[in-house]
Amino acid sequence: MATHRLLLLPGDGIGPEVMAEVKRLIDWLNAQGIAQFETELGLVGGAAYDAHKVSITDNCMAQAKSADAVIFGAVGGPKWDSIPYDVRPEAGLLRLRKDLGLFANLRPAVCYPALADASSLKREVVEGLDIMIVRELTGGVYFGEPKTITDLGNGQKRAVDTQVYDTYEIERIARVAFDLARKRRNKLTSMEKRNVMKSGVLWNEVVTQVHAREYKDVQLDHQLADSGGMNLVKWPKQFDVIVTDNLFGDMLSDIAAMLTGSLGMLPSASLGEVDVKSKKRKALYEPVHGSAPDIAGKGLANPIAMIASFGMALRYSFDMGALADKVDAAIAAVLAKGLRTADIKSEDATAVSTTQMGEAILKELQKLHA
Repeated sequence: MATHRLLLLPGDGIGPEVMAEVKRLIDWLNAQGIAQFETELGLVGGAAYDAHKVSITDNCMAQAKSADAVIFGAVGGPKWDSIPYDVRPEAGLLRLRKDLGLFANLRPAVCYPALADASSLKREVVEGLDIMIVRELTGGVYFGEPKTITDLGNGQKRAVDTQVYDTYEIERIARVAFDLARKRRNKLTSMEKRNVMKSGVLWNEVVTQVHAREYKDVQLDHQLADSGGMNLVKWPKQFDVIVTDNLFGDMLSDIAAMLTGSLGMLPSASLGEVDVKSKKRKALYEPVHGSAPDIAGKGLANPIAMIASFGMALRYSFDMGALADKVDAAIAAVLAKGLRTADIKSEDATAVSTTQMGEAILKELQKLHA
């Protein structure tokens, strides 16, 4: 049996608490001989700054580059609001994405049947929801140069962020999205702002060309990103796979998160190019939720998104789709039994802690392997 190397980066806030539930799952898989994972632990974000005055060390980056996958918790919090911009906690995550070449961010939004009433939208709008947002992750306004704040004098300043995309960046993210659509319901919606942004004009043009050359069998629609956001809350089940740029993907995926009832429910995968020789790709898996410092250490955090992110690692990095399906089924079974962390609590549900939720999911997974 192959041994897979994982770098675990719990990070800040609730990161260590939810990562502990993934570690429990990994330890059980190893003990049962179902899979074999070798884990290393590293510091990132505020935790790394406190120890080393940087958001991630060169040594930790080397560990990330040599790992088969990185499992990431969350970073940031008010404690580090006043530190220099280039070493802020979020810079550690941005460096991981950039240095590992993680250009494709996959964010599924699935509404489990038991949680249809937890959404702020009506049950009929979200029940059965299963969409995938594919976000370009290493280009666009978050990385474009120049990125400056200039003092103009007389109490005035000018801030500049630059939105930049090259043809190849749009082509490769489009291919990821088209390939996913082929494995799902064969429908892709591309979102940009071509009406006011030149980068949107190019995005629309390139996605259309890739479709015509390589994916004519997939249904392709185009929407302006603001209209797409409106339609996500109006009737989200009209979508299957959505592909969009870094900025709009960040916003639209958070909108999609709330369709499912809670940010604590959404996992994500960030993937790099497939290596020609090894046939492997760099990958990082993380929950969409943030570090939630206000509830850190209280046992209130929802570990489902973190556990589901590990499930995505099983599927996309280790070709263990059947095991990933069982992880998803275990999560659904626990929710169907009425167990809820604070963020998804309802009147008739049983409130459980972070640890209790993790234990319950593992117990259901054990049943599926009995």
